[in-house]
Parts: sequence; structure tokens; C-alpha cells
Amino acid sequence: MRSTTFNRSDLVIVGGSLGATLLAGIGHIAGWTPVLRFLLSAAAVSLLASLVGRSVEQLGDRFGAGATGVLQSALGNLPELFISLFALRAGLVGVVQAALIGSVLANLLFVLGLAFVVGGLKHGTQRLDSERARQTAVLMVLSVAAFAVPSLAHLLHTPAARHESALSVIVSIVLIALFVLMLPASLRRQPATAASTGERHVEEHEAPRWSATVAVGLLAVAGVLAAFVSEWFVSALQPAMERLHITQAFAGLVIVAIAGNAIENVVGIQLAAQGRSEYAFSVVINSPLQITLVLAPLLVLLSRLFGFSPLTLTFSPMLVASLIIAVVLAAFITFDGESNWAEGAALIAIYAIIATAFWWGEPGLS
Repeated sequence: MRSTTFNRSDLVIVGGSLGATLLAGIGHIAGWTPVLRFLLSAAAVSLLASLVGRSVEQLGDRFGAGATGVLQSALGNLPELFISLFALRAGLVGVVQAALIGSVLANLLFVLGLAFVVGGLKHGTQRLDSERARQTAVLMVLSVAAFAVPSLAHLLHTPAARHESALSVIVSIVLIALFVLMLPASLRRQPATAASTGERHVEEHEAPRWSATVAVGLLAVAGVLAAFVSEWFVSALQPAMERLHITQAFAGLVIVAIAGNAIENVVGIQLAAQGRSEYAFSVVINSPLQITLVLAPLLVLLSRLFGFSPLTLTFSPMLVASLIIAVVLAAFITFDGESNWAEGAALIAIYAIIATAFWWGEPGLS
């Protein structure tokens, strides 16, 4: 049986997660000011996401690299799933819609841009020649195309626009089915002889320090705590927005999206700093892929199952345009086969411009 040891970084993540959750809980029960409760809850969500990421990392290659990657992306989106469900229960449909698109934008523009800047400044031009990375980018474009169909039907005033709820449900079922069909290939272990140079670097990571029991146990604890913290986060969100004069569009597109994607923010940049550019790209782009194929469709179905405010896949024109810009740029960089810090800086600049455009709100949001 593997023994468990914690290094200083592990202790910071575990202790910080539990401490931030405790403070957020005290603030919620004691009725501290909405802004303070919101900030504490946001910090707790981010730290719990980091704990999930570290726990999955410490599972090592017990389930294979593909399965571990899928597990990390799925559990990494768990805080955002909880936040979105509580927001829908509170009637904040506009926040959820903006957060879904914002998560894609944050990963494809902000996080990917930071990874390119950090990796480029430290290692020079980064290569993205992996066939797997290109296949993932193609799948990202295709999934976003399907994801955007209900919005396009609404914007073009087609007959389907009168049935946006039914169309959203059907599209959601199809996207989830597509994800299920993809799973066997994603979970399959790659033959060691066929591994590319980038994949071999991924396999050469530090051996797990935690036993499987400890890693799975902390995953379970983080999942349970994330459910509580997400409710506190949403309960403080609306009064904090009113106090800080933040619109639903900006809150969802930037604040909720970044807080709910802490794992990709940290892991992608760390991998780029280590010179593992292909793996960094894979980690960053797999999160928005699961958002479009799983998280958003699941929220559409669960909002109806639980009787919350119904979520549809009909987004405002500005959100759809921003989504298309992000996906096209990510695909272009991938097929170009290389990136540098200047391209990363440009991606961050575009993200900042889009975020600024939503500061004053978006009339098309529900």
C-alpha cells in the first residue's frame, strides 16, 4: 500500500481550502457584508478547485493519462456546475448564460494567452505539432458550432425560434450523447511506443505522493464542500453586484467564469512555464470542450428536472460573436503549429476588450 506524504505546497492547498471554506461559512452564518461574503466565497471556490486538481494529479497514472485528464476536466468544472445550479434556482439565468460563454472565453483567450506569454518568455517559440492537440481543436470548433445553433436560429428568426426551449433540450441530449461516444477513445491508454515527444514528457511527471485512498477521500471532501460554498457564493452574489454596481453580464462573463475555472488557470500556466506547451494547450482547451459538450447541456436538462428557472442555449448576439472570435483564434493558433509570447499577449488583450464591452451590461441577456 502506497504511503502518503504531504509537501509544503500540498499543505498550503489543503489548509487554505479548509480555512477559506470555514471563513466563508462563518461569514454566511454571521451575516457579514455581502461584498466580504462574496469575496470569501469566491476565494474558497477557487481553492477548492485547486484541491480537486491536486487530488486528481496525485491519482497519477493509475487510470491512464486519458482517463486522468477527463477526470480532472470533469471534476474541475464541478464548482461551476454547483454555482450555476444555485444561480438558476435564484433566477439568475443571465449570470449563468454569461458564465458559460465566459468560461470558454477565459480559457481560450485569457488562460491560453497567459500560458503562451509565460512559456514564450521563458522558452521562446512554442510548438503545437501534436496531432491530438489539433484533433481536440477541431472537436472544439464542431462542438461550439452545435452549441451556437439555437442562438443562430433565434437571431435569424427561423421557425425553430418559436421552440427554443425544445430545441435547447434536443441539442443538449445530442451533445451529451456525442460526449459519451467520445469517452472510449479518450479513456484508452496510448501505447508507449507510439507516444510523441510531448506525451513522453507528460508521463515523466513526479510520482504520486498520496495513496489512492487519500486522493479519492479529499476529492469527496472537496466536492461536498464545493456544494455548500457555491450556495454561499450565489447568495452573496446578487447583493454584492448591487453594492458594487456590477451587471449580470460582467459578473457571469468574468467573475464567475474565472472563479469556477481556477484549475485550468493554474495548471495550464504551470505546464507552459515547464516548457510543456502541447500539454498546457490540451489542459486549457479540454475544459471549454467539456463545457460545451457536458456542463451547459446538463444545466439545460437539470434546470427543468429540478424546477429551477429554465436555461436555454439561446444567447445574446454579443455573446455568440465573442464565442466565435475565441474559437476561431484558438483554432488558428493550433493549426499554425506554433505560438509565441506576442500572440499570447494579443489573446489577453482581446479578452480584456471583450470583458470591458460587457461592463455596462448586455440587453440580450435573459
